[in-house]
Amino acid sequence: MAIYVTSDAHGHLRALDRALELAAPGPDDTLYVLGDMVDRGPEPVGVLQLVRGIPGVRVLMGNHERMMLDALLHDSDIDLGTWALNGGYATAPGLDSLPREEFSDLIDWIANLPLYDVVETPERAFILAHAGIDALAARGYLATAGVDCSEGRGAGDATREQLMDMMSQQDPQDLLWIRERFWAESTGLVGADGTGPVVVAGHTPSTALGFYAQAGEGVGVTEDGRGVVTPLGACEATGGVADRIDIDCAAAGGADMGRVGVLRLDDGATWYAEVKPGE
Repeated sequence: MAIYVTSDAHGHLRALDRALELAAPGPDDTLYVLGDMVDRGPEPVGVLQLVRGIPGVRVLMGNHERMMLDALLHDSDIDLGTWALNGGYATAPGLDSLPREEFSDLIDWIANLPLYDVVETPERAFILAHAGIDALAARGYLATAGVDCSEGRGAGDATREQLMDMMSQQDPQDLLWIRERFWAESTGLVGADGTGPVVVAGHTPSTALGFYAQAGEGVGVTEDGRGVVTPLGACEATGGVADRIDIDCAAAGGADMGRVGVLRLDDGATWYAEVKPGE
């Protein structure tokens, strides 16, 4: 039973379908989709329908799903304008074409998506969220729960229940929107012995990761300028283990730079499908 993770397909149905076909999760495996299924690309409703139809899939909400819900459920020109400016124009026609009952059922499903999860492989725990976490708040909460992450200890002793409780105290806005504060600094959750939970997130296209992580040019970008699953933070203080992984492979950028990536947490294997012109 392996655990696969993908994120930020942004309406690029065909690329997502190809990436999942390459990764080929089995019936006993679990696929996590970390949000931003909608907007920007040409087939966002198709992405929603594909993802929802995968047996055993587990889906988290992204900031684009949140913007869509705010626009559809609130009588606010500001919410509608914000969604449109962020790619909602690509999603709205597909939703409008759905039969009323199917539309309502789909929106109810999206409205009830969780913001986070914690999964475990034989080697370690992984914290999953669309955008990332407030690491300082996370360490502070764990300290109150008896898990001292200071002086290089990390959170290797934290149970899944403690990590889930910690995530329940995170600001939802951070889980959906955080960028620089998360990518630019170590989480402090992986100790000097290499143990502790690794955070897996999307939201920030890997092609922009060099800027947000203050890591310089070339980070998160292939030689031909495409997005790539990018581990960050491996150093002596983490025992050489990356404490954050970005799985947003810039599908929102379209055919010029975009790919959909799939990561298998158990062994770090990755698969990619490029966004092709016109799709």
